[in-house]
Amino acid sequence: MKLSIRTKFALGMVFIFLIILVLIGFSAYYLNNLSQATSAILKENYLSVGYAREMNDGLSKINQEITTGFLEKRNPDKLFVNNELTVIDNSLKLEEGNITEVGEDKLARDIEVGFYEFRDSLSKISNRVITVNQVLYFQKKAGILAGQLVHLSKINEKAIEIKTDAAKVSSKNALTGMTILGSVCFLIALSFIYSFASYFNERFFQLYNGIKEIVSSNYGQRLYFDGVDEFYEISVLFNQMAEKLSGERDVESQQFSFVEEKGEEQSGRNSEQELRDVLLRMKSLEKEAEEFLAKTGKTSTFQD
Repeated sequence: MKLSIRTKFALGMVFIFLIILVLIGFSAYYLNNLSQATSAILKENYLSVGYAREMNDGLSKINQEITTGFLEKRNPDKLFVNNELTVIDNSLKLEEGNITEVGEDKLARDIEVGFYEFRDSLSKISNRVITVNQVLYFQKKAGILAGQLVHLSKINEKAIEIKTDAAKVSSKNALTGMTILGSVCFLIALSFIYSFASYFNERFFQLYNGIKEIVSSNYGQRLYFDGVDEFYEISVLFNQMAEKLSGERDVESQQFSFVEEKGEEQSGRNSEQELRDVLLRMKSLEKEAEEFLAKTGKTSTFQD
């Protein structure tokens, strides 16, 4: 399968992006688990502790109002008592809808039964001054409810402690897991980037050196790239170009040698021709000299 350089680069970027997505995904997973554990503590147990505290506070206020009325020899303030009873009733209903721990549902039902008895007893108070027996009864019922509410609060506080420790363990495990995963992803990404960069750097370096050698008229330089990408095609074209330039240089060298030999031959022929011309000239001069001497000899005879 032929992969272009652009495709390889794009695939490399996609690979890096996938590594980032893996890190983000696992980070979100661990953070979501930790968030759910923390939210469970806040939503479930802390709310139950708050409901128990509100009901206990309401009972204390009602009991205090009853005791104060008895000491002041008056009936308790019904409006105040009814408001506190409403607060307790609302908190009790919210608690019954927020049952999370073992035994909490039974305890909530017992609190509900005791509270309704306490509320009904308060509604039966006549307009007469409250008696000491009634005060003792309400204190006893309030004490029982307060003990049950304290027990409810402790159940949820213990659950908070256990879940907090579990959340700490989960947080530590998440940190360890993310550290290991991050290190592995980092090493993979580093190895990939190194291999990716080495692949391109090596080929660009070879191509650069090859061009330098060609410019320096070293036409014997060749490139050998593996694969079927553009680098391989460039190496084929480069080698063809170098082969062509080498062939042209050989042809030019042969032509130069032929011209040089022809020039030497022509020069030899010219020298021989010049020598012949000199010899012919010498013969011509010799002939002219003989003729001149011959004429000179005749003249001398006449004079004698």
